[in-house]
Amino acid sequence: MSEISHTRDGRAWTPAYLLAIDETVCIGCGRCYKVCGRGVMTLKGMTDEGEFVDADDDGADIERKVMRLDDAGACIGCGACARVCPTNCQTHGQTH
Repeated sequence: MSEISHTRDGRAWTPAYLLAIDETVCIGCGRCYKVCGRGVMTLKGMTDEGEFVDADDDGADIERKVMRLDDAGACIGCGACARVCPTNCQTHGQTH
């Protein structure tokens, strides 16, 4: 069952919520984070052991940085993050 909303002028619109980020594909560029004003994602550091730490942790041995879902419930399904992602690492869809 898909959720149908309406735009301001009454046109039908189906939101596509951010459901997952493939951390093996994400390059941690932050473009999605910059266009999302709802705090849905956060940048994390990944150690060579695969553990996630704060991206700004100077004491951690960070292998690379990736985006992670932080507050999935805040997503409104606008799709702005998907439009700016250079690696297409996100999965969007309905929550039902």
